[in-house]
Amino acid sequence: MRIPRCASLLLVLALCGLAPRAVLAASRTELRVFAAASLTDVFTELAHTFEARHPGLAVQLNFAGSQQLVAQLEQGAGADVLASADERTMDYARDHGLIAGASRPFARNRLVLIVPKSNPGHIGRLQDLQRTGIKFVTAIAGVPVGHYTREVLSNLSHVNGFDANYRERVLANVVSEEENVKAIVARVQLGEADAGFVYRSDVTPAVAKVVRMIEIPDEANAIALYPIAVLAHASRPPDAQAFVDLVLSKEGQRALATRGFMPVSAVAP
Repeated sequence: MRIPRCASLLLVLALCGLAPRAVLAASRTELRVFAAASLTDVFTELAHTFEARHPGLAVQLNFAGSQQLVAQLEQGAGADVLASADERTMDYARDHGLIAGASRPFARNRLVLIVPKSNPGHIGRLQDLQRTGIKFVTAIAGVPVGHYTREVLSNLSHVNGFDANYRERVLANVVSEEENVKAIVARVQLGEADAGFVYRSDVTPAVAKVVRMIEIPDEANAIALYPIAVLAHASRPPDAQAFVDLVLSKEGQRALATRGFMPVSAVAP
């Protein structure tokens, strides 16, 4: 059988180690990882590490709000690994038969308040969020960061120096409810909002150049626990477990710490 000229050329290039990247990528098996949006930077780094150690595998990453990821899985999306930003979402996935075996916690995170460097809302402390006219952005309550934000606001309502109805007053200033934490960061970065609660790990060096961070008192902060699991319908369970093992390894934990995450054993900022 005569091989088409273009196919012959690609074969020669491949044998010489010069095949186009797209052609090589197409020949690799995909490992599909669904992960919370706040894990974008660190999981991208870990995916490169994993691919370097498994030449025949290409890690396909899908980042979104944890609840969106589970909804996609329920609708039939194929994936091998799930990493969520809260236990509630992972518990739901387990209860609905979406994960295989038990999940493993691999990191913690904490919330901080960010405001644009220009600070159009003149926010100098957390109490300022309740002022009329403040443009506050958060996530919908079903998203982990949206749930944690409301938890923090409730906690602050019981802290000396804050009004008992602090939570209600701040939520009255909400101008947008986003689908994930990265959207909150973007809104504040662009000056489309005066403030928003995000994870400490989201304040990367690049983000820190355009926003200012205000810490939350330890007694009022919400500590997010991130679990990871192999999915029940994973197409490559051994490889999926290998990726989970990388995240849980000392190397994976160092990568997470570098990005601002806390170890699982930490109980406070």
